[in-house]
Formats: sequence, structure tokens, C-alpha cells
Amino acid sequence: MLTIAFVLLSLNLLAATTPVDRGQRGDNRIWLRKTSTVSGKVKETIVNVEQVLSQLLQTYDKYRTGFDAYLANTGTEHPLAKGFHLIRPHSFEFNNTRRATGSDPLSDESNGLFWKGSITVGDPAQTFTVDFDTGSSDLFLPGPNCDSSCSGHTIYDPSTSSASSDQHKTYTLRYGDGSSVTGEEYTDTMSIAGITATNQAVGASATYSRGFSSSQFSADGLLGMAYQSISVYNSPPPFQSMVSQGQVDQPVFSFKLAPSGSELFLGGINENMYTGPITYVPVTFKAYWQVTLDTITADGSTAASYLRAIIDTGTTYILGDDANVRALYALIPGSQDASNVIGPGFYTFPCDSSPDVSFTFGGTAFAISPKLFNLGRLYSGSNDCVGAVIGGRQSFWIVGDTFLQGVYSIFDLGNDQVGFATLK
Repeated sequence: MLTIAFVLLSLNLLAATTPVDRGQRGDNRIWLRKTSTVSGKVKETIVNVEQVLSQLLQTYDKYRTGFDAYLANTGTEHPLAKGFHLIRPHSFEFNNTRRATGSDPLSDESNGLFWKGSITVGDPAQTFTVDFDTGSSDLFLPGPNCDSSCSGHTIYDPSTSSASSDQHKTYTLRYGDGSSVTGEEYTDTMSIAGITATNQAVGASATYSRGFSSSQFSADGLLGMAYQSISVYNSPPPFQSMVSQGQVDQPVFSFKLAPSGSELFLGGINENMYTGPITYVPVTFKAYWQVTLDTITADGSTAASYLRAIIDTGTTYILGDDANVRALYALIPGSQDASNVIGPGFYTFPCDSSPDVSFTFGGTAFAISPKLFNLGRLYSGSNDCVGAVIGGRQSFWIVGDTFLQGVYSIFDLGNDQVGFATLK
């Protein structure tokens, strides 16, 4: 299904595969806020197992939705989708929380589940907060006919906008907890950090799933930033609309996701956010931001090589295939299979250790902070902590915030590549 993440917008780049020019149109960034975190301080935090399991279900639902949309839009199955619909995140019983899929700050809401920032929609403009998600491709908000499931959210009323147009199409996004998001598709004017797209597809939801309730999800809606081929509306995502309408200097957006100073930069990169060169890797299949993950290492030893990976700001953790996740933890001294304690795919390691785990993209190794790798103690007083890399039955990897909070990430739509650099 859809997932969320919020960012800022700015300009500027260095290069590797294909350089990106610096932008010239002023401050195109949105500040992002992260309200709280699942992990927090390593020695003080107890893992919220219920929340982690719920997040996994949300992530699998989001990808199932994207694969369905790709099939509907193209008439062919996505290469990563084979067998995916037979997959559930093993056999967990999940709670019914859910994560859905702008110059404003980004904040991480709902205990580390997503990053949110502000956008405006309509003429005159109405302001909303959304989760910016590179793992989905649609924008939806609570509509005027939404039932009590939208209580606490700001309502998008297309009838008050002179620029809105009813497309007379409905949409339904179904979730594994049995709930759904339903609504009607409109087009309208929308802006992020002062950059405007006209005739942008916007969903006005009539129902929100339980996971989008204001108690679980403080943003009003979700804004997807992947490719159009996985759009449920089969319409250009907002940033692609801005590019095609000539509203940005470069077809590039960039993220800094961190405990403070997080931002989404539209139209280029923000040189003030990173140091050293940028390593670029090509998108291998244009639907998600899918790239090749060269190697995963722990304590200098290689656990896995040449993996298909999706870079997803809307996923909190790192999800991999069972075999290679098992190989990774086998290289971490004292790690244990936690299948019987939490569920299949989970592992623990000694809390007093600092696993040295790195992901290599484009020949450059990027270390994962031990703090981010650690989801917290298994229980109060436990000496075992839960790892943020989780195994599953899918054949590909989903690289989420556990990795992305340690790098500056660049999404280059013009050259179909993703870049990573070291944060300042």
C-alpha cells in the first residue's frame, strides 16, 4: 500500500554518474519534522513490537498496491511482483495501525513512522500536511464527504477551489487489516515550497483506513514521489507534473532525513547539507526508485551482493530477503534469531555492542549508524536489542529510513538515477 515520508526542497549537486546542475530559483525547500522515533536512545528504549509489526504490514500493503497499479497501467506484471501476492510478512498477527503514503519543515510523525511537511491545494490555497513518500506515486487528502475516520484532519473541499475539476473516477486502497481508503479523483492546483503544478491529480477521500486516523497519523494525507507507472490514478505524481510544466530548474529532488534540520529540496540539491562527492547509481526499472545494492557488509565481511533494492523514504526500516538477512546477522557477534520471540525475520544482538554494518552503492560504502540499526531493547532489563534490518519472503530489498537518515539522498528524475552523499 502506500506509505509516508516528509521532506524539504532545495537545489544543487555534485556528480558521479551524471552531474546535476545547481538550481537558480531561490529557496525550494520544505522543512520536515520527525515527531518521535521508535528507536530513540539505544540504552533507554524498549522496542515497540506492536508498532513495528504494524509498520511491516503497512509496507507490504503499499507494495502490493503499487504492483497492482503497475499491472493495471501497463498490462504487464512488475518484475519484482512475481509471487509477491502470496506473501504476507510471515504469519504475524498485526495490530490495526497503518502508515500512509513540501518551504516547510519535515517532521517524523507517529513514533517514527513518517516525515511530514506542508503543501497547498486549490485556488484559493488550502494548507495541508502530507507524508512525502518515494515508495508510492499518488496524492490523497481527506475529502468533504469523509466520515468520522477523517476526524482531526484538515479537509480538502474541491468545491471551494476555482481550479478543481471532478474526474468522475473513484479509487480504493485496501489494507491488510481489512480497512481501506476510498474516494474520488479530482484535478486541482497544488504547491510545494512555492512551486506550483496545475491540473494535478488529487484524491478526495471519503473514508480513511484505521491507520490514517489522527491518533495514528497526524499528517492530513500522503504525497507519493515515485514514477507514474505505479500511480493508482495512472496520473503524473506531483513532482513529475512540476517538471513537465517547467516549474523547477532541474528534475531533481533531495532529502535530508535526520532528528533535526530535515528537509526536502525540490529542483536540485542543497550543497549545505552534505560533504564530499555524490555517488550515483542508475534506476534499473522505472516504477519505484529501484537500484542495485552492490554489497552489504558487517565488520568488514560481505553478507550479500548484487541485490535489487528500492529506496523508500516512506518505510521506516530496512527489509530484505530471509536468506541474506540471515547471512548479515551471522556476521554480527552474539546475534540471535528472534522468530519465536517477535516473529520470523527478526534478530537481536547484544545491546552493549555497536554493529558495523555498511551498504555499498556504486562502489561507495555508506555505514549505518549503530543507533539507527538498533530498534531498542527486547524488554525492560534485557541485554538483547532488536535489529532494524528485518527478513521477509520477498526477493528484493526495501531500503528505508534506517539507512536514509545517515545520508543525503538525491532522486534524479531526468537521468533516472539516485545519489547518496555523506551528511555534514
